[in-house]
Amino acid sequence: MAYDKFNILKSSAVPLPIENVDTDQIIPARFLKATERKGFGDNLFRDWRYNSDNTPKEHFVLNNPIYSGKILVGGKNFGSGSSREHAAWAVYDYGFRCVVSSFFADIFRNNCLNIGVLPVQVSADFLDKIFKAIEKDPKTELEISLPEQTITILATGESETFNINGYKKENMLNGFDDIDYLLNIKKDIEVFGQKTPL
Repeated sequence: MAYDKFNILKSSAVPLPIENVDTDQIIPARFLKATERKGFGDNLFRDWRYNSDNTPKEHFVLNNPIYSGKILVGGKNFGSGSSREHAAWAVYDYGFRCVVSSFFADIFRNNCLNIGVLPVQVSADFLDKIFKAIEKDPKTELEISLPEQTITILATGESETFNINGYKKENMLNGFDDIDYLLNIKKDIEVFGQKTPL
């Protein structure tokens, strides 16, 4: 399933300065029955967003109208816990295209990269600067450049580079998942197959 191409994203951000956010907090296990990547955004951080009677918890950041944007900024060790793909699906389905943290669980990072959510890992110091910039001005914008592999706080001009696997980078730039990538090089595969004896 192809997704939107990711090149340069300029957006305000939603701050979630909580460490060790695990995948069960991102999407509780009771919502994992569906097999399509649709509808999971409604239940992103479900138990943090809603009371037992389904009324919104007004103090949770996703229910605070002063925060918006396509970037979620989380605390250290974001996406720990079980390997459920649904956590990344929920982040994407809600509308986030990038998650920023000072550390990601490897499986969550890879699940994000597989569906078009860019996990940007920054230093602890730079993460703190981002949180402070958003606290000062909730509308402050970040610019994420995938080609340059940089994240910039536009209000201050402060910037930092981030790492990404080269294969995953090219896929995100083209909006490819793994199957799209193989279909894109189908002719090359066929030529190789014709030249290679069984």
